[in-house]
Amino acid sequence: MHIALYKPDIPQNTAAIIRLGACLNLKIHIIEPCGFNLHDARFKRVVMDYLGFSKVFRYDDYDKFLSKNKNKRIVLMTTKAKKKYHKFNFKKNDILLFGRESAGVPKNLHETIKDKVKIPMNKKTRSLNVAMSVAIISTEALRQNNLLK
Repeated sequence: MHIALYKPDIPQNTAAIIRLGACLNLKIHIIEPCGFNLHDARFKRVVMDYLGFSKVFRYDDYDKFLSKNKNKRIVLMTTKAKKKYHKFNFKKNDILLFGRESAGVPKNLHETIKDKVKIPMNKKTRSLNVAMSVAIISTEALRQNNLLK
């Protein structure tokens, strides 16, 4: 199972997602540029030694990410989706794409990615923290594919 972060903004969130990836055996794809340096103290404080247990791939941009992952289905996580994550059929090799904390993904990606899902939330709220969203969605995808250990 794969998690892709589109130009992440917040070092602590990215670090928490990398730790989650290490614990759940997820491959983490970081589409750059990030809004921080991977040597940032805030990143290091949260990631601790989990970077050594993680499978992290970095890409200079979205086009390079696409060219390296041609045979995988990309599923966009967005509050604008109609389909709820627990009613979606995830596949073992899916890439679950999460947008920037500050802006999501650009409109052109929204238009080109066919599969989109959301986490249903209270209508008075805007969004969940991206690390929490990754945890919720990835565990459901792993559960559906019998990949939880």
